[in-house]
Amino acid sequence: MVVRNGEAYILQALQSIWMSDQQPDEVLVIDGHSSDATVPLAQSMPGVTVVAQRGTGIANAYNQAIAAATGDLLTFISHDDLWLPCKLDRQLALMNSNPDLMFSVTLVEHFLDAGVAPPAGYRTDLLDAPVPGYLMESLMVRPAAFAKIGMFNPEFAVSEDSDWFMRARDAGLKSAVLQEVLVKKRVHADSATMTQKNMSNQLLSALRSSIQRKRSRA
Repeated sequence: MVVRNGEAYILQALQSIWMSDQQPDEVLVIDGHSSDATVPLAQSMPGVTVVAQRGTGIANAYNQAIAAATGDLLTFISHDDLWLPCKLDRQLALMNSNPDLMFSVTLVEHFLDAGVAPPAGYRTDLLDAPVPGYLMESLMVRPAAFAKIGMFNPEFAVSEDSDWFMRARDAGLKSAVLQEVLVKKRVHADSATMTQKNMSNQLLSALRSSIQRKRSRA
């Protein structure tokens, strides 16, 4: 988990991690210099290790977590989102039965936080039905995938995941979408990265990089 000032939701997110029969081997929280109660709340949960982020930026925080992790399979969750029961069970079964898969994602359901309206510019179509979750919160990945195509690019301030998924596709990494809703993504007043403007900008940046990679190989 990568977080900064996430006291409002972090306990719910962390509690959802343990709602599978298969328990995580380790839970790392990379704290981006929070000034609220995020750190003591995370530390109150058994099995959680809080690590202070070196530097800034979401991509750098994810890269720090990946370098510190010791597992054969890595997963991610945002401080304001939720895993559904059996999320780990279902994805582990898929990955273990298909050792050639480098990563998998699940379906994701977006939902409005209680008592709030969609933020200005939010893509409300995401609330209509579950969608394939090419998002960090849905990803289960083998560390070898990062060795093959690289880590998250710090140049992408809010689009590090889109860029990585495109690089994975361009490199031909084998993946699968588990056709089951196993992640609930919360929409609240600070869900800035899901606005139409930011989504369009991040997609364009990732697409340009993908086109450049294909041209360089042509």
